[in-house]
Amino acid sequence: MRPFSLLVKPSSADCNLECVYCFYLPRKALYPLSHRHQMSSRVLERMISSYMATSQPAYTFGWQGGEPTLMGRTFFEHVTELQERYAVRGATVSNGLQTNGTLLSADLARHLAKYKFLVGLSIDGPAEMHDTYRLRAGQHRGSHSDVMRGLELLNTHGVEFNVLTLVSAANVGEPRKVYRYLRDDLGLRYHQYIPCVEFQEDGSLAPYAITGEQWGRFMNGIFDEWVEQDVRTVSIRHFDNVLSTLLQQSPGSCVFGTDCRQYFVVEHNGDIYPCDFFVDQPMRLGNIMSDQWEHLWHSAAYRDFGRMKRRWNQECTDCQFLKLCAGDCPKLRATDSPTGLETPVSFLCRGWKAFYGHTLELFGEIAREVQRERTRNYLALQNPAINRGV
Repeated sequence: MRPFSLLVKPSSADCNLECVYCFYLPRKALYPLSHRHQMSSRVLERMISSYMATSQPAYTFGWQGGEPTLMGRTFFEHVTELQERYAVRGATVSNGLQTNGTLLSADLARHLAKYKFLVGLSIDGPAEMHDTYRLRAGQHRGSHSDVMRGLELLNTHGVEFNVLTLVSAANVGEPRKVYRYLRDDLGLRYHQYIPCVEFQEDGSLAPYAITGEQWGRFMNGIFDEWVEQDVRTVSIRHFDNVLSTLLQQSPGSCVFGTDCRQYFVVEHNGDIYPCDFFVDQPMRLGNIMSDQWEHLWHSAAYRDFGRMKRRWNQECTDCQFLKLCAGDCPKLRATDSPTGLETPVSFLCRGWKAFYGHTLELFGEIAREVQRERTRNYLALQNPAINRGV
């Protein structure tokens, strides 16, 4: 088996918000018999113990939802206790927590800091943008003020976190305003921007979603603001991945890869799926209470899922940006392509072409400078006299 991580849904699709654009909320229909979905101690222990019995360079857990903090502080205390119990000597264990931030408490923040959880906090920009779609469940009011309280708790208790911004119809037209709000008003230096692409039952684009052209203009606006003065001070995940690719390193995002077998999704009851965009009954691989990780990894269904990434359109094969896109996420290979094609191009294809056409030359200059610095640092380590000016 190649190394893999776990993306865990301990509270399934349950959430205290009703974000209009949330793609995971409909997954509640998979488990309709339970009003409240919570991972049991039995499933949690089986998942952690069996995963940490596999051979991995690092054991990586991502806790996501729905809203995982619905599980409460005691659940995450149990998580870290089990990780310590089953970890082999010298093993590296890392945890990521994706949250809307509204249910964070001081006690939970202290625990996250103690065990070095990396938190992803969802903020879509200033209140008027954020509150357009990120609404309190059953209350039809925005959540921005509650998120700011959560952000303050993370800062107060020294929790490492970054911001995840979903780019939707509410903010796609104001990239510089969004960026400056995150950087200047909130002082955030680690950003991730995610395109909102969802369709209605008739196949048309959802009213809150964005087009490829809009995505390209938004990302170009972010880049133009970033490249002016923030190359060394603000980390933008997609930009970091582009530079890693240009430097012949492995990027951290599955979008850049040519095989979708990067992680397993573990639902609250132990059901296993290949990706959270594909949590549907036909894609269910098994259940951790009865199946072994090695069996799941080598299953025909998981292999076939991994191969989907390389089944891109001929237009992609001929594209100069293929190594930076790999045909994009299979979820996005949708209707924005000529009819009759066996494999459509990504719905965001035009946007990616606009973005890379606008930015790649400057990315190349930045990558070359990084490589020169690494070479100088390497030579300095090999020859200490260089540091003394000899």
